[in-house]
Amino acid sequence: MEQNDLAEAIEQVMPFGKYKGRKLLELPEPYLVWFHRQGFPDNNLGRQLALMYEIKLNGLETLFQRQPTR
Repeated sequence: MEQNDLAEAIEQVMPFGKYKGRKLLELPEPYLVWFHRQGFPDNNLGRQLALMYEIKLNGLETLFQRQPTR
C-alpha cells in the first residue's frame, strides 16, 4: 500500500447502497463489519473498504478526521 492509497481511500465516496454519497471513513463500523463477514468486493473499492474496516477496528479514525479551524 502506498501513502497515496490511504489518502484516496479517506476521500473516496461510497458509490451505492444505504450510505451512498458518504465518505468511506464516515461509514458506520457495523456496516464495515458486515462487509468483512460477507467478503469485500475484489476491486479497488473493496480494498478501500477493507482499509476503513481495519482503521475503525483499531480505533484509528480520529487520526484521519479533519479538525475544525479556529
